[in-house]
Amino acid sequence: MEPSNRILIIDDERAIRNSFSGILADEGYEVDTAEDGTTGLEMASKTRYGVIFCDIKMPGMNGEEVLAKLKEDGNDAEVVMITGHGDIDTAIRCIKAGAFDFIPKPFPDLNRIFITIKNATDKATLVKETKTLKKKVYGQEMVGESPEILHVKDMIDKVAPTDARVLIIGNNGTGKELVARNLHQKSTRSAMPYIEVNCAAIPSELIESELFGHEKGSFTSAIKQHKGKFEQADGGTLFLDEIGDMSLAAQAKVLRVLQERKLSRVGSDKDIEVNVRVIAATNKNLREEIEKGNFREDLYHRLSVIVINVPSLDDRKSDIPLLVSYFIDQICSETGMPKRPVEKDAMDLLVKKSWTGNIRELRNVVERLLILSGPTITASDIHAYVY
Repeated sequence: MEPSNRILIIDDERAIRNSFSGILADEGYEVDTAEDGTTGLEMASKTRYGVIFCDIKMPGMNGEEVLAKLKEDGNDAEVVMITGHGDIDTAIRCIKAGAFDFIPKPFPDLNRIFITIKNATDKATLVKETKTLKKKVYGQEMVGESPEILHVKDMIDKVAPTDARVLIIGNNGTGKELVARNLHQKSTRSAMPYIEVNCAAIPSELIESELFGHEKGSFTSAIKQHKGKFEQADGGTLFLDEIGDMSLAAQAKVLRVLQERKLSRVGSDKDIEVNVRVIAATNKNLREEIEKGNFREDLYHRLSVIVINVPSLDDRKSDIPLLVSYFIDQICSETGMPKRPVEKDAMDLLVKKSWTGNIRELRNVVERLLILSGPTITASDIHAYVY
């Protein structure tokens, strides 16, 4: 069942709950009910709802308090207040506090209710699409205030506006791709293409075709002309990830493009001019690879005009609480899961842990804890699901 089709009704009047839920169920909605605010909040923390109808006047926790708690917890359901006579001023306050709409008791024409539900779910869909689009356009921010990560941010700010080639080094999972994206976004080429190539993921026999393109008929499966990544990135940025895994033959061709700003497709002797800023990244020690004969020294010097070393998470432990909070917000926003606070003892255990998988491992752990933990992430949860 899609979250947009699930509805929660919070009202202390049994007759209202039963009649309202029956009407909505007949229209195909999956409906849950709660007799008070506390129960409703507990249900909303465990189940993702598209719309929550909440009575304003209830004993114990009133509707205004329920709304405030839902917003505080980051619940992304649209909240519609149910108002009795004399509650209009309170309903308006609720809308200012984030409620989507209000409907009066006794219930108006049913069409009004169904239109309210449709408008609420349409808004939720638009908000989700906007968040996804922003993520695609702007990427992700670099989170952290440690001296190590501040140094990386400072390097990015200084280097990005130039056309200098950059070599990003660091262990797996430290965020080298994020550094590359930030370099592009803050450059004068930001409106032009940003193309990524994972050199380790492309078979050696295909890497040249992938990077430089090929002409129709140049090899058995070349059924049509293909523009390579260098041409696709013309005017913009090409990010060569895991460049330490590139074959020596491909390295020679990349060196030529960097030197002459020209390339030729596989199966062609025609030169094509390209204007591309190259950013490369690797988790290997390229100087050692040069000594072993696996990497060209002249290409290394071409690529490493600027070297940015991305620190491991174990070298920037003071950033872990910020990263945990960031990932909780991000994951809950993407999935609709309710946010969960992390107890201090639990956070201390996360800070003490050795993070060999770095940022990528931490994000996976945060997602696991959000799925498996209770309303609060405790030290017991860390021992059960992390250590």
